[in-house]
Amino acid sequence: MNKKLFAILMVMAMVFTGALASAQAIYIPLISKGFQHQFWQAVKLGAEKAAKDYNVVVTFEGPETEAMVDKQIDMLTAALAKKPSAIGFAALDSKVAIPLLKKAQAAGIPVIAFDSGVDSDIPLSTATTDNVAAAALAADKMAELIGGSGEVAVIVHDQTSRTGIDRRDGFLNRLKAKYPKIKVVAVQYGADQLKATEAAKGVLQGNPNLKGMFGVNEGTIIGVLNAVKETKRKIVVIGYDAGKQQKEAIRSGIEAGAITQDPVGMGYKTVEAAVKALRGEKLPKIIDTGFLWYDKTNIDDPEMLPLLYD
Repeated sequence: MNKKLFAILMVMAMVFTGALASAQAIYIPLISKGFQHQFWQAVKLGAEKAAKDYNVVVTFEGPETEAMVDKQIDMLTAALAKKPSAIGFAALDSKVAIPLLKKAQAAGIPVIAFDSGVDSDIPLSTATTDNVAAAALAADKMAELIGGSGEVAVIVHDQTSRTGIDRRDGFLNRLKAKYPKIKVVAVQYGADQLKATEAAKGVLQGNPNLKGMFGVNEGTIIGVLNAVKETKRKIVVIGYDAGKQQKEAIRSGIEAGAITQDPVGMGYKTVEAAVKALRGEKLPKIIDTGFLWYDKTNIDDPEMLPLLYD
């Protein structure tokens, strides 16, 4: 065999081997609740880090806003049509996606939920914050900062996702159980910053004695901050998540503090759980990714830096 023919055969063998390896690669798509918030960008970073560590292929996508339930379902449908090895899913609606997840289960595709679970036992595990406990801590901080009495309001991103329900109820139930002198005068919904801003402005204009407001995710708290700035009202503002605008508001004193999650860890543990499921390892039903309170007293502490994404 001459050298030229040998070289050609070697190249062909390498191409074939590469194609075979690509065909056999573990593919794990992650369908998130959105893509516009910095929170989801941080989840994506964590997923990509896990993909590198475990030598798998991941994709990460979500609808433009967290109001687009139908678009998220279309994304889930398209992802399942590619016959992935496993799938990660953060549900905008805790019920609507269940028929599709049943199809995944029937096809032997492990489902790992992240951030927001579904009302089903199909997901083998859910990588999430304990949102009820986190929102209860926000309620404790609100009570402390307004002196244990007065009127407060809540702006929630939706009333269908598990995160929206748990953060709303965690906050309201803690106030009801421990702080009888605090009155919740409004619970409003805004799926994006614009709608949250309008909802918060309406609450402020309709409640002149309001002492505090809680925005339960990145989009809603930015809406609350916008409304407070526009109306020039001085109230206690408490948020959820991090991001540049919240950090600036806390440093300037407009926002009292917020609950931060660990989105990078959430993305990492979602992919890690999917890999473990494919290996046949048993998973816990809930993977608690943790939360912390931050305000101007600890925002620059070393332990907070990985959790306060830009």
